[in-house]
Amino acid sequence: MIDCISVENMRGSDAYTIAHLVPSLELMHRAALGVFQAAKWRNPAAILAGSGNNGGDGFALACILKEHGYDCTVFTVGSHLSEDSSYYAGKCKEAEIPIRPFVPGCLKGYDRVVDCLLGTGFHGSLREHYRNAIKEINASGSYIISVDINSGMNGDTGEAELAVRSDLTVTIGFVKTGLVSENAGKYIKRLICVDIGIVLVKEEKKICGRDEPLAPGCLPCPAWLDMNILKIC
Repeated sequence: MIDCISVENMRGSDAYTIAHLVPSLELMHRAALGVFQAAKWRNPAAILAGSGNNGGDGFALACILKEHGYDCTVFTVGSHLSEDSSYYAGKCKEAEIPIRPFVPGCLKGYDRVVDCLLGTGFHGSLREHYRNAIKEINASGSYIISVDINSGMNGDTGEAELAVRSDLTVTIGFVKTGLVSENAGKYIKRLICVDIGIVLVKEEKKICGRDEPLAPGCLPCPAWLDMNILKIC
């Protein structure tokens, strides 16, 4: 069985780990490394980075891809960056990784497209620039990788007016309840969870393996979830 938690619990667990155990920049690097190891890569790759820490995962991933000989370009969506995102954006510039603003048509010719637009904290209505980027990702015809959650999806419910449709979603830390909801299956072909050393502050639900009897209070394993957790810590 594996843990399945709410967005609020994930936020609290992340904050506790950063305050007491692992610096936030190290956690961001581990998250990016987990995405790198979970996916199969081909040249060239495009990473769409939003303004929050989900975008920071994208900048850190770009550095790792460059270190391993892959060509990648980061397309920014949004007008500002978080502190940790700015750090890894600086590392990208040092590594001479192209960073360009997102414009319609910019994803043509990319074999891999990585969605680092919006994290699990997203709720409400999409802003127009994010809406346009999500539509562009879905129409790209590329192999699509979403980091932590499919942008536009509610992390607790799996509901979405418009969300990225991924071939692979790599969620960080723990599986969020929205990712295993019935609605999430419309957007996710395969889901992998990466353990980056975040300490869970409160247990909630458990997901039973496909060959296990469904225990009281447990959730069944959806077809798109890989029960083998990838450990990066």
